[in-house]
Amino acid sequence: MQEEKTYSPGLEGIIAARTAISFLDTEQEEIVIRGYNLLDLIQRAGYVEVVGLLLDQQIPDKQRQQEIEAEMVGSPVPDAIYAILRLLPSEMHAMDQLRTAVSALGGFDKEAGSTDPSSEKERAPRIIGQIAQMVANLTHVAQGREPQPFSPAYSFAENFLRVIVRREVSPPEVRAFEQSLIAYSEHELPNSTFAARVVASTLGDLYGALTAAVASLKGPLHGGANEAVMYMLLEAQNVEGMDKLIRQKLSRKERIMGFGHRVYMRRMDPRAQLLKEVLHQLIQAQGKGQEYLAMCQRGEDIMRSEKGLYPNLDYYAAPVYYLLGIPIELYTPIFFAARSAGLLAHIIEQHSENRLYRPRVLYTGPRGLQL
Repeated sequence: MQEEKTYSPGLEGIIAARTAISFLDTEQEEIVIRGYNLLDLIQRAGYVEVVGLLLDQQIPDKQRQQEIEAEMVGSPVPDAIYAILRLLPSEMHAMDQLRTAVSALGGFDKEAGSTDPSSEKERAPRIIGQIAQMVANLTHVAQGREPQPFSPAYSFAENFLRVIVRREVSPPEVRAFEQSLIAYSEHELPNSTFAARVVASTLGDLYGALTAAVASLKGPLHGGANEAVMYMLLEAQNVEGMDKLIRQKLSRKERIMGFGHRVYMRRMDPRAQLLKEVLHQLIQAQGKGQEYLAMCQRGEDIMRSEKGLYPNLDYYAAPVYYLLGIPIELYTPIFFAARSAGLLAHIIEQHSENRLYRPRVLYTGPRGLQL
């Protein structure tokens, strides 16, 4: 007879993978990425350095950084991918468009079917760059504009932001955007990373695993929360409106997006505190947007006192993106583009020491029925 004690809804608390990539140490309130504290990386490193760390298992030297960035910036997206995107309904959610594009991208990779870790590692920087370019051009293509490739004249982060907003961007804006990319780059084993590893465990190729991760990340209980946070801020309009809106939602027992986390539980997501500081710095650099920080602070205060919940990364990333002029529909695709580095590291690791995922169930249905 099955014992119910072996059942953990949502696999909560279950160790499902052995990894050397990252770990959420809730006791020390530290996010460990290949031995480094993620908060230190956000403050002191660049996104390309973090990509190198995730792929090479060490911080890359200047030459290796240049090699990785050259691949990320200099690998154009096949024109046929944009042709496919033009065939999709313009009102289709950007994450659904991205899911289609990521899957189709595999058709233009001659080694797409290879699950050899060395081949995957070699191709990873190119794929990260192509995903970012697709994300940066999603809204433009949907609205009938021509896609723009990245330029070797700019860094990866500046390219990414410039193509999205199609204007000159300031160093503080680029740095704020880059810090958000690092914050989103890797986070142990959330649903999308688990989905990618499950597909990879079948010896499915990395494009199939990445496509599964896109589908997982779209959900509002995962990556889609950053979009929901911004819509809530726009609906509230001001601090008083934020107070009223959140209290109304709580009275209706509605979920307040941007709060709570399966792992952090009653602690604040360390990335959220840092992105709060990034938001403050961006406001100072732009000379506008103070009301969004005030609204977020009011919401944070209410949720802490009323529910004992704290913000997660999405809560403060949303207003950062809004002040940068990024369309709200691209918030979750940007999350995926940033996380593609961590996802690829997990797929490569899964293929390096593979074991097919095949869990069992706790059966609660009838038995012994007869026709």
